[in-house]
Amino acid sequence: MVEGTEPPAGPAAGTGWQPDILGPDYRSLTIDLGRDPDDEGDIVATLVRHTPTGAEPPPGPAVLYVHGFTDYFFQRPLAEFFDDRGFTFYALDLRKCGRSLREGQTPHYITDLEAYDTELGAALDRVIAETGGPVLVAAHSTGGLITALWLDRLRRTDAERHARISGLALNSPWFDLQGEAYLRSVGTVLVNAVGKVDGTRVVPKELSQAYGESIHRSVHGEWDYDLAFKPLTGFPVTFGFLSAVRHGHARLHRGLDVGVPSLVLRSDATLFTGSYRPEVDRADAVLDVAQIARWSGCVGKRVTVVPIPGARHDVFLSLTEPREAAYRELDRWLSATTRSVGVVDSEGASA
Repeated sequence: MVEGTEPPAGPAAGTGWQPDILGPDYRSLTIDLGRDPDDEGDIVATLVRHTPTGAEPPPGPAVLYVHGFTDYFFQRPLAEFFDDRGFTFYALDLRKCGRSLREGQTPHYITDLEAYDTELGAALDRVIAETGGPVLVAAHSTGGLITALWLDRLRRTDAERHARISGLALNSPWFDLQGEAYLRSVGTVLVNAVGKVDGTRVVPKELSQAYGESIHRSVHGEWDYDLAFKPLTGFPVTFGFLSAVRHGHARLHRGLDVGVPSLVLRSDATLFTGSYRPEVDRADAVLDVAQIARWSGCVGKRVTVVPIPGARHDVFLSLTEPREAAYRELDRWLSATTRSVGVVDSEGASA
């Protein structure tokens, strides 16, 4: 499938686990979410399960992974990493994202991040039913904001479900709006106003494809994924979606408590550029890492923040050396998730 084509129709809800696009070690389950509160028809989410050799999940710990904007789950090495450590790996393609995008829908369009609680809760219940838990939540970029807000709400409103969560591992979470300062003040007022009356209107700002070109194997990268689900230039950003994110940022900045030990992995450098150059391979070309460092302490009371030298925006899609460093840090944290109290940034940045 080439960039810009319609996504394939996924399995219908209620059909049970089906073969997944990632191959024989993966299965997917379509979750019916009913009518879209944002008026784009019937919506679904898709739960993906790593099932090596076709085995049913054994009782024990599990992972629930959530992707970011212009993304979906395709990172096989991440699933294999957790499988090697005794975790059953699940990933969730949110409504209108990746496997869950249906014809006529606006990719990733949502006007309230809290609406994702529906599929997150359904996915968590399925994971617990199959494995017994505990469940580690892992997420990337926008998924990091979504899951942090969700776990804070879960802690306050559903103690029984929350008690099944063992930790939160975030990969370059989107914790603030990058760019000039006015975008976070007057610009946000404008975004919220337009988003309220014309949510699907596209923000008139061209996105750089430097990051996409750095990771996809058709250009400068080594990773293979479906460009219909993750275009090199990214999907257009709508005012409604960006307003939902900015409301999420505001809630985060007032302080959350996800109630579990948390890990934040990020690059040690940011490089914003309109076109690819080799330096893009060793920096976050999407988010401002200083903002990630600044706001990570708002996630909760036990947060470990680790900058990975030379990492990309998705630290697990980095070049070999920083990628291996990211996996080592994740492995170390998994071994001692209750060790840290407060926020520790190994570069000494205030988080």
